[in-house]
Amino acid sequence: MKLLRFIPDNTRFGFMRFRNVSFPFSALASIVAVVAFLTMGMNVGIDFKGGTVVEMQAKADKLDAGSIREAVHKLGLGEVEVQEFGTGRDVLVRVGLQPGGDKAQAEVVVKLRAAFEDKYEFRRVEVVGPRVSEELVQNGIIGVLLALLTILVYLWFRYEWEFAIGATIATMHDLVLTVGFFSITQIQFDQTSIAAILTIIGYSVNDTVVVYDRIRELLRKYKKIPLSEILDLSMNSTLSRTVITSMTTILALIALAIFGGEAIRGFCVSMLFGVVIGTYSSIFVAAPILIYLGVRVGEGTASSSTKPAATGA
Repeated sequence: MKLLRFIPDNTRFGFMRFRNVSFPFSALASIVAVVAFLTMGMNVGIDFKGGTVVEMQAKADKLDAGSIREAVHKLGLGEVEVQEFGTGRDVLVRVGLQPGGDKAQAEVVVKLRAAFEDKYEFRRVEVVGPRVSEELVQNGIIGVLLALLTILVYLWFRYEWEFAIGATIATMHDLVLTVGFFSITQIQFDQTSIAAILTIIGYSVNDTVVVYDRIRELLRKYKKIPLSEILDLSMNSTLSRTVITSMTTILALIALAIFGGEAIRGFCVSMLFGVVIGTYSSIFVAAPILIYLGVRVGEGTASSSTKPAATGA
């Protein structure tokens, strides 16, 4: 019985010949991401700017979003967002930060209950005051920076300096593009977005480490092959693993984005983007940059002068 293979064993795709295109593309995309962040900012959620989130479900068969929106505006609560999701009976009401501190935030829930409790079941209520939201912003930034610093220290000790710098550049590339994605799409940025960023960084580093391990192995083994060919060989030999891992992750995220509900949709969409970018950077950024960082062929103990055939991971 033959095993099912999505990628043939002996692929010879020349990834490195695209470096003259991938580097300018990545540089341009990074500049666009930074400009988008500075000009458009982030669509910060209730977690980080304070406010109230109420999830309601209609007791009848169907809700009337228009009447809900009109009733909420009559309450005079300022910035309000009403969004349908789920089965057609579910609605999410977001109310911006109210002047008057935590007490004013609590009064929002009282007003909403008085206006809608007869026809709607209150399934989730989240109230975030200004002091709490400020702490969440600080803790989120610190968490991302500490995680990034820890990963970079790990890379520095695991690899030679050229590999460590290449992995660092690829990781920062993914982080910048993900932040730009949030700015351009204006997907709500909240605590689940922080989780998405950390997951994307971890996924990208894991993919890069797999590729770098294979590159380092072949650099030690084959001393008479040009570096660009060794990099292509490494990419092709890990291509099966990369494709299968990425596709299974993408399929799971698509299912969650469609059927998982509004609460995790932003997380899933940002993760989809991150998986694609992380895979791209491992192949077209982290690997070819070793050519410009001066990695030398033949470092190591094993030796051979015969060019090997690529095998599936």
